[in-house]
Amino acid sequence: MTTASPRFIGQPHDFDFLVGRWAIHNRRLRERHVGCDDWDEFEGTSQAWSHLGGIVSVDENHFASCGFSGCSVRTLDLAARRWSIYWINSTSGKLFPPVHGGFDGEHGAFYGTDEDDGRFVFARFLWRRGPQRIRWEQAFSLDGERWETNWTMDSQRVG
Repeated sequence: MTTASPRFIGQPHDFDFLVGRWAIHNRRLRERHVGCDDWDEFEGTSQAWSHLGGIVSVDENHFASCGFSGCSVRTLDLAARRWSIYWINSTSGKLFPPVHGGFDGEHGAFYGTDEDDGRFVFARFLWRRGPQRIRWEQAFSLDGERWETNWTMDSQRVG
């Protein structure tokens, strides 16, 4: 499986850029692993907080037009200098397996494994952070080599 380069490390306050409120434009692939290029587009909102001196980051996301919400919890393993990102979806209440990684400048890379429609997948999150705009991308791979981006979120700070 492809993993984040050693230059992608974690340190306290890496996710402090998220603190506050955001308007989110989402694009989510309609079908995964079949070569689909049709996307659903929808709006969302997010509110984020930093805790424990910047080693925990939490956000709550609302996607009203889709009828669900979600919560991300990020924790920094100080010894390993590695972030773990967990997702909880309101439709299941399930804590999904984490992705792990860190940042190199304004770019973040996080990798893990998950299940998608009953299939084992490798998961990748890519971040591009800034003070007023953020881009997050999720991609899955069946083999750890070929990645299919299936969800993007472009966020604009609103508070």
